[in-house]
Amino acid sequence: MSDRKVIVPKAMEALAEKAGYAPAVMVNGIVYCAGQVGRTSDLAVIEDPEQQFMAAWENLRIVLAEAGCTFDDVVDMTTYHVNMREHMGVFRTVKDSLFPRKTCPWTCIGVSELARPGLLVEIKCTAVPRTGAV
Repeated sequence: MSDRKVIVPKAMEALAEKAGYAPAVMVNGIVYCAGQVGRTSDLAVIEDPEQQFMAAWENLRIVLAEAGCTFDDVVDMTTYHVNMREHMGVFRTVKDSLFPRKTCPWTCIGVSELARPGLLVEIKCTAVPRTGAV
């Protein structure tokens, strides 16, 4: 039997309840994060692409922190992009300013839409806390 812990940061309790999902689940020391998007705490989509991308990274950071992890603990990442060609330059600039480079596999997927109109990116990852971090 696996050791399973649902991760719901305080700031995401309303979203988790409304959407009926867990922002992350830790199983046997591995953290599986649901995709995080650029929205405010009251669930409004942020219109400015750069600000939306920064908020998506911040929301992911919050989920990882609740699980005892940082961006340095991420071992696999997938990002889903609407209008990828148009926004990838800005997304990379934001990513490179917040997330350590060359530390994990990263897959980018272009999609036609995400869960809510106006969302441009969703960031999903798996993390393994370093020994002693949990």
